[in-house]
Parts: sequence; structure tokens; C-alpha cells
Amino acid sequence: MAEVFVESLSIEQGLISDGDRDGWPFTVPCVAALARDGLDLRRPLTFLVGENGSGKSTLVEGIAEAFGLDARGGRAGRKYVNAREKTPLGKVMRLGLTREGARMQGGPRTRRRGYFLRAETTFGFAEVVSGLPGYWAEDLSAVSHGEGFAVIFRSMFREPGLYLMDEPEAALSFGSCLQLVALMHDLARGGGQVICATHSPILAATPDADIIEVGDFGLRRARWDELGIVDHWRRYLSEPAAYLRHLIDP
Repeated sequence: MAEVFVESLSIEQGLISDGDRDGWPFTVPCVAALARDGLDLRRPLTFLVGENGSGKSTLVEGIAEAFGLDARGGRAGRKYVNAREKTPLGKVMRLGLTREGARMQGGPRTRRRGYFLRAETTFGFAEVVSGLPGYWAEDLSAVSHGEGFAVIFRSMFREPGLYLMDEPEAALSFGSCLQLVALMHDLARGGGQVICATHSPILAATPDADIIEVGDFGLRRARWDELGIVDHWRRYLSEPAAYLRHLIDP
């Protein structure tokens, strides 16, 4: 596996006001754990796995902004990103950069490589940039959501850089998720670094990935077969009625 660009995450406590410290997002357990202990990123491919509201998307947004990517999504090196106000976490997130990471972040804007794919904003953003230099030629409004995501992956996830994703499985079929697994694995082997927030046990099963579970406990590393999402999907697919009987009247 290749080297990473970002090797650690931390929060600069001195930049958090007393008023903000008792509010969102600093009361979210995973953010509080990051502020207390920091987090080492050990491999080129990292998954943040957790339930809705666990804070995994908030973490990915903060990483994006700390690296110079727009929290709403888009490619590295885009103009005017730094002119927009950052999220509360983005203002205080600090990245421990490797030499290559520091070289890319500190170099000319046009030489930065990477992309932030945020599922909930992808198509609104795509309407603006489709056909522009540095993006894709296809009109994504003329294809399905899953096909549109495939266009973005083919066009933007191709070379060494920092790639962030927030729930990319939202528009993908089972087969498309498998294709994304292959793409992420190839990126990590070819010099890219991928950090992905996901609910998908398919994506989290990508070989050689570092999996960090996010929840009320804060942050903890886990094996794929220890994840709650894996256990629940296995049991549900084996016997759906065991879950549905609690939700649907007979």
C-alpha cells in the first residue's frame, strides 16, 4: 500500500470558545474523543462507520475543510473555496500531514489533487460544474443517480491525491458498490488516500482498510466482522421477520 498524505487528526482546543465547547459539534461523542485523544490514520484507506447522527459525516466535512476542500463537495484546487466560512469543526480541525501531504497542500492550488464526494449535495453541485474544465463532459441530469456517481468516480478518482466520501453508497446498487470497492482499493494501492464515511458493509469490506467505528462510545478501531452493521445485515437477510415484527402489525 502507498503512503498517506494525512497521518493524524486533532482539534486545536485553544480555538474553541467556552460557549462553543458546550454545543454542537463538540458535544458529539466522536468529536469529543477526537479533541481529547486525536486519531492516527494508519492506512491509505480508512472507513468511518456508524449510525445516523453518530458524527461521521461531520468528521469528514472537517477533514475536507482542513485540507482546503469545500465542505459541500468538489475537487481539490477549486477557486474561492477558502473564501467561504468554514464549519465549526473545520475551523479547529488540524491535520498531521506527511511530507507529501504538506507539499501538495502548500503548493500551487492547481497542483492539488483530490475530491470530496458528498452524497446529499452531489447532484446540485454537478448541475453547476458538468462540462467545465477539470470536471466531466457528461450531463448528469440525463442519467440515473447511480450512473452519475459512476461518471464522477471515473472522471475525478484517478490519480494520487486525497479523496473524501460521505455515504457514496446512497445512489449505488449492489453491483455498483462492488465497482466502488475495486476503485478505492486501486486508488489506495496507486498512491491515493481515501477516507470514507459509510453505512455499507460492502464498502467497509474493502481489503486492507482501516475501519473506525463511530458512536456513543466515541471512536474505536474494529474488524469488519465486529461491526454492528455487519451483524444486523447478516441477521436481517437471514430472517427479515425477526426485525419487521417489531415494526409492522400482522
